[in-house]
Amino acid sequence: MDTEPKYTDEEWGLLVGLPQSVLIAASQAEADGSRRTREEWTAGMTTIADGRGSSSQLVKLVAEEVVARQGDVTHGDEPPIIEFPDREAGLADVISRARAAHELLAAKAEPADAETYGYWLVTLADQVVGAATTGGILGIGGEQVTAAERSFRDNLAAALEV
Repeated sequence: MDTEPKYTDEEWGLLVGLPQSVLIAASQAEADGSRRTREEWTAGMTTIADGRGSSSQLVKLVAEEVVARQGDVTHGDEPPIIEFPDREAGLADVISRARAAHELLAAKAEPADAETYGYWLVTLADQVVGAATTGGILGIGGEQVTAAERSFRDNLAAALEV
């Protein structure tokens, strides 16, 4: 990534805000209890923090900024849990912003950075939806990834063209 700024403040805000929005959406794609939601958030914030070790300078910088804003779960910080006031509208908005980020990166980023950013976000969604089972009784049974969670992940991958 060039040392010269290539993104406006609004564009950078989109790129930095999207990982946490993906985490929120993936967590809310299926209604879970508070324990399961906490497991999903911890998995998501860990995946975001892991982005600091990416070979992509873009992913590394975005991950560093998200962790600086939200805390570092790898050091024991408790991730904040945020919910959309309107679940369906929130999910649709995240997919729309993912398309906008893909278009922005196609226009301004190195192809490898754009591709790595997209894969990172889809991996983030995978980690969140797979972090806890849904349904079952007393932690026994249930689905690891529900149809609603799979649908969100697939829609995200399509929006990012991953």
